[in-house]
Amino acid sequence: MTVITGFFERYGEMLIRAIFVHIQYVIVSVMIGFVIAMVLGILLSRVPGISNYAIPALGILQTIPGLVFIGVLFIYLGIRPLTIIIALSTYAVFPILKNTYTGIVNVDPALKEAAKGCGMSNIQILFKVEIPMAMSAIFTGLRMSTIYTVSWAVLAAMIGLGGLGEFIYRGIDTNNNVLIVGGAIPAAILAILLGFVIDLVQKLVTPRGLKGE
Repeated sequence: MTVITGFFERYGEMLIRAIFVHIQYVIVSVMIGFVIAMVLGILLSRVPGISNYAIPALGILQTIPGLVFIGVLFIYLGIRPLTIIIALSTYAVFPILKNTYTGIVNVDPALKEAAKGCGMSNIQILFKVEIPMAMSAIFTGLRMSTIYTVSWAVLAAMIGLGGLGEFIYRGIDTNNNVLIVGGAIPAAILAILLGFVIDLVQKLVTPRGLKGE
């Protein structure tokens, strides 16, 4: 308890600021990534021939080490929040994109034919049939992307852009385990809390008839 009390007395204000910055990075990046991923996922679901090559190609972005990608962006953009936002948004895209595409293409064709028979246009089928039926897959991708982004946002501290990574990297540099844990535990808790929020949002936006599926 003495160690914990001492930590909060010394670093409490800094920790609050770091958490706030970390949350900003995560929310902004995931929102941008979500919009891009949804648009690409919907477009690729209309052209299966292209998607067979495009999705694996986009997946290659996930294999680029975060430090390398941020380093390249740093050269051209310098030390500013935009650098980390672009990097995190890029990494946030693929899990949502892949699940959006998979969810939409796996919608039962009979349901779409039935919707056509009711006089629905392609746009109406997309928003009233395909996306609602793919909702579970989309939110699974969103949850994965958010959790990943919480961990990737730690890298912001590597170029002096704050966040919970400040504690972790400072702790590594000074061989201070208390600082490392002081950054890692809030990041883990943040990931869990955001996961709960996403689950809640999913329950709120999922049509009642699909909640049991």
